[in-house]
Amino acid sequence: MTLPQGRLTQALLWVTALVYVALWALGKADAATYLGGFIPGRISGFVNLTGAVPVWLTPLSATLLHGGVAHLGFNLLMLAFCGRFVESVVGAGPFAVLYGVGAYASAAAQYFAGPFAPEPMIGASGAISAVLGAYAVLFSRQQVRAIGPLSSATVRVLWLAAAWILIQALFALATAGSQMHIAVAAHIGGFIAGLLLARPLLLWRYRSA
Repeated sequence: MTLPQGRLTQALLWVTALVYVALWALGKADAATYLGGFIPGRISGFVNLTGAVPVWLTPLSATLLHGGVAHLGFNLLMLAFCGRFVESVVGAGPFAVLYGVGAYASAAAQYFAGPFAPEPMIGASGAISAVLGAYAVLFSRQQVRAIGPLSSATVRVLWLAAAWILIQALFALATAGSQMHIAVAAHIGGFIAGLLLARPLLLWRYRSA
């Protein structure tokens, strides 16, 4: 099967990979984590940094920062596969909105989970979770019945959200007490944003066609 050619997805893959390589080559990866990562404590006034990216831009700058090759590789793999399919359906403009809103939704969820946290959140997984949410809505073939006043489309979104939250909760339990720090709240926030945006973005594309 030939994957759809998503030019914006390809651009995101290249830019994200090149930023990682450049920071690693310059020895600036650790500094960039704090200066460009999303830190909830900065919004709450608990953390102050000099020379950092403006806090309102950090949900976006954080998507370009990764904690290692494995972190980067997994995110790029998920984006390469799901991103091309979603972009082929909704179009480049709506896909950019999906990715950007996913980044901010994931940061918002991470903030509400710990508004005074001093640790930076980095990685594109929150934005990519929005892409995965849209992919789940657009390409799911499972037949879902309406429940009372809830339409079948609404029930599908609720089931997908519940399944994703359960998966993230299991990840959190599995990594509790370890050195791995997974932004569970960010993944949930991004995914839910993707679930909610999938159909409106699809309508936007075809109304603009």
